[in-house]
Amino acid sequence: MSDVVIHIEENEKANFESFTDFSKFFDIEGVTYRSEKNRETVRFNLNGTGYFIKRHSGVGWGEIIKNLTQLKLPILGAMTEWNAVKKLNNLGIPTVKAVGYGVKGNNPITQESFIILKDIGENTSLEKFTEKWKSNPPNTILKRNLILRIADISRQLHTNGVNHRDYYICHFLMGKPRGIEPIDLSNPQLFLIDLHRMQIRDKTPERWVIKDIAGLHFSSMDVGLTRNDYFRFIKRYFEISLRDVLKNHTALLKKVETQATKLYQRVWNKTPEN
Repeated sequence: MSDVVIHIEENEKANFESFTDFSKFFDIEGVTYRSEKNRETVRFNLNGTGYFIKRHSGVGWGEIIKNLTQLKLPILGAMTEWNAVKKLNNLGIPTVKAVGYGVKGNNPITQESFIILKDIGENTSLEKFTEKWKSNPPNTILKRNLILRIADISRQLHTNGVNHRDYYICHFLMGKPRGIEPIDLSNPQLFLIDLHRMQIRDKTPERWVIKDIAGLHFSSMDVGLTRNDYFRFIKRYFEISLRDVLKNHTALLKKVETQATKLYQRVWNKTPEN
């Protein structure tokens, strides 16, 4: 049995018909967006279409042991993100379009793999979009609908056994249809990205729910959100009244606040203002 598997989605095969072996995918050149020891992300164009390829090389025992000693699960290959994209597709959560993947080798320690994602077009990260909100407050309708949309996505993830593990506002992209229309205030277009560490289970453990929501909270602490904004999020997330949230989920929310504050202090070496 061959130790090489290459899969390209049917409607994309014409664009990749010249890629006849695994090595050609690792030879693709373009603009490098990220480069780490065992992973790199490259944007490239093919027949007028923009793509990203994320390439994974073998992590080795050293990296696995390092991650485990830090209580982290190592990233072993591209299939984690492929499965995550498909899961989000099934849940109706907008994300990048997965075009194909490849895996070479059966040993996860030395295995090489890649995933190809289609460029979603003109966008800005939610982190960038909100960076001046504190001094220049946004349209209230837009802010409200963004909060509700993110609460909906968060609930969909966690009630369907999914947690992101890097759940920060920088991993939400705001898209513009065809790159020309203004942002729709009543229905802002959001894409959840960077799914390479996502975990999928039958049920999301509470500790991972806390980690996700704490990451979201930490990354929005300097946006200038009000107490009512936080209340709006938690009511929508739990789909119950604020009274019932405070009655039934206070302990969880305290853990979220503690973890988010510790993360803020560790990253910025100061205490958050709010």
